[in-house]
Amino acid sequence: MSKTIFISQPMNGRTDEEIRHERAALVLWTKEHLQEDVTALETFFDDFGPAAKPLDYLARSVEFLARADVAIFAPGWQKARGCRIEHQCAEDYDIPMMEV
Repeated sequence: MSKTIFISQPMNGRTDEEIRHERAALVLWTKEHLQEDVTALETFFDDFGPAAKPLDYLARSVEFLARADVAIFAPGWQKARGCRIEHQCAEDYDIPMMEV
C-alpha cells in the first residue's frame, strides 16, 4: 500500500514547468527516503480564474493536506507564507512531516 503525500513548495515567481519538475523530483526523493511507493496529492492547481487570490489556493491546499499520510516540505518552504501555514497545520494536526 502506498503512502499519500502532500507536497508543500514555494511557487511564487516560478514557471509551471519549474514547479512540475520539482514536484517530480520530490516524489522520487520521498520514495527513496520512505523506501515505499507514494502517491502525491495533486496540489498544483490551475483551475482558478484570474480573479483568484493567494488565499483561495491556500484554502484548497489545506483541504488536501488533511488527506495526507505525510507532508513533504521542499527547500525554501520557510520563506513562503503559504508553506509556513501548511507546516503549522501539519504540526498542529499531527501529520508526519519531512523536509528536503
